Amino acid sequence: MLRIALCDDEWEVREAFRLQLEKVLIEGSEEIVYEFSSGTNAVSWLRKHPGEVDLLFLDIEMKGLSGMETAKKLREFDDSIIIVFVTGYTEYVFDGYSVGALDYIVKPVVMERLMELLHRIRVKMEQELTFAFQNAEGTWRFRQQEILYFFSDKRKCTLVTQKGTYAFYAKLDDIEKTLGERFVRIHQRYLVNPVWVDYLGNDSILVGKEKLPCSRRHKEQAVKKIARAMIGEDR
Repeated sequence: MLRIALCDDEWEVREAFRLQLEKVLIEGSEEIVYEFSSGTNAVSWLRKHPGEVDLLFLDIEMKGLSGMETAKKLREFDDSIIIVFVTGYTEYVFDGYSVGALDYIVKPVVMERLMELLHRIRVKMEQELTFAFQNAEGTWRFRQQEILYFFSDKRKCTLVTQKGTYAFYAKLDDIEKTLGERFVRIHQRYLVNPVWVDYLGNDSILVGKEKLPCSRRHKEQAVKKIARAMIGEDR
């Protein structure tokens, strides 16, 4: 699922672009989920909903917070969202590299250019390892490399990143099967990303500032995987 947002302070321009974009999206797997009328609104909402938008088409020339200023603020808390600038003036586009923008498209938007850009984004999304889930707030997707660990409490699991924690209903066993060898089970209730482990003790590990228990049952296999990651073999 590719979740797309648009940000442009002119409703007519935003509506015209939305209609163009909808013609080339893959039905059922790609969707425009949000529209923002200002950079300030986009930053405020996206800060509170990390992982809910994969791709942001961002107009550069906006009143108030410009597109470039908006992108810089977004990168303060989100380095994974794909940013594509939409602009009528090509002299601005080279500044986009400083905020990690994938590319730009020039107004008026040419359909062939839009289709080529979407193809590149689809390939990029397929190559990235991610984990997705749903909860009462919506659908979330995180890159596996930014996940620190999961822990379970009865029927509820919590995904932990440096940005925050996100709860959803699932079985930890099922999550472990989905993620495969990249994550390590250290306890009946804990599944960790070994690349984030800073310390490996006799009966616990340290992930960031969190001390997590390592049970006797899982210790032997966990120690091997975590040790390889700590010396750089799995990075």
